[in-house]
Amino acid sequence: MGIMQTDKTLPCNRLIFEVRREARLRQRFQGDLEGLMREYGLSEEEKQALRQVDLKRLGDLGVHPYFLPQVTRLFRGARHNHNESEAAQLYAEKMLK
Repeated sequence: MGIMQTDKTLPCNRLIFEVRREARLRQRFQGDLEGLMREYGLSEEEKQALRQVDLKRLGDLGVHPYFLPQVTRLFRGARHNHNESEAAQLYAEKMLK
């Protein structure tokens, strides 16, 4: 799960990259994750890992390490970005177990 294992062709990488940058896609992520994942062509493994916020599995599948904490922000919000934020707590929970 390092930068050398990043799969640049992985649909999940593109989804995360684009959702982070576009408000319209963030709204779709919140309201229609299943449809968005289908449109981006995620595999069943990617879909399951994203639904479960399984960061380790996403990393094993080839998601860029920079995107892993971004996933928790997409699910829990990016406001008040600090160690006690919901996103940071979710990241720690998923990565430290």
